[in-house]
Amino acid sequence: MANLKDIKRQISSVSNTQKTTRAMKLVSTAKLRRAEELAKRSRLYADKMNQVIAEIAGRIQCSKIGGIENRCFTEIENPKMVDIIFVTADKGLCGGFNIQTIKAVNKLLAEYKEKNVKVRLRGIGKKGIEFFKYNEVELFDSVSNLSSKPDKEKSDSFISTSIEDYKDGKIDAIHIVYNGYLNIITQQLHVNKVLPVDTEDYDCDKASSSMLEIEAQDEEHMLDSLVSRYVEYNMYYSLIDSVAAEHSARMQAMDTATNNAKEMVKDLNVAYNKARQAAITTELIEIISGVESMK
Repeated sequence: MANLKDIKRQISSVSNTQKTTRAMKLVSTAKLRRAEELAKRSRLYADKMNQVIAEIAGRIQCSKIGGIENRCFTEIENPKMVDIIFVTADKGLCGGFNIQTIKAVNKLLAEYKEKNVKVRLRGIGKKGIEFFKYNEVELFDSVSNLSSKPDKEKSDSFISTSIEDYKDGKIDAIHIVYNGYLNIITQQLHVNKVLPVDTEDYDCDKASSSMLEIEAQDEEHMLDSLVSRYVEYNMYYSLIDSVAAEHSARMQAMDTATNNAKEMVKDLNVAYNKARQAAITTELIEIISGVESMK
């Protein structure tokens, strides 16, 4: 009978876990709907801003002899130091969501280490921060409770250090690494180099047909201001996109966990019934044997 008690205790435990994972799935589904809508609206603005700054930089690159003098549009051939900013979740229970970002960061770190380039690693999100601290990887700075609740002011404040250091020549590139939202069942890893701005893909033949007007006397000041906004919004958008992907990944993970718990309860019930049947059979045999011995 002790075996039956153990199985019954396991069934109760797994059933309670199933209720918890189902509740977490429902919570993530509700949060995903809000985050997904915000991510879709923000993506339109982010894409348009990226398109505009690429067009401005490309037009100046095509019209100026020697190209753009602004450092934000000049590729550094031999970088000495770069910033890598990663975004992970503050919580776990979301499958491989965080580890995919961490692997991408480790790969980027290895590439720069091979080139003897120093890296300032900047972290957003408890899970990534804890991982790199545990593995004794030095963090330049870090912030928690921002990836779960994106805030524009805090995001701008965090990225401003990298922007100013790039303009002052202290660093030679800025990368943002995060896991973004593609659809309800898929997340997409992003390794974005936001500075310097890439102008190589701009087609100079399209410059003449562009409706964008640039005043020569304003272009440097305008680019400097626009670049700051461009990087700031890319940082903020990565947080919005990441939190939507996090809820999507957690919803899937909790759905899988719920289904696994359901299957486990089913198997435990079969084992319980078999054990109960065996116990009853044993008792019957003992009773029959006792009766026979009394004859």
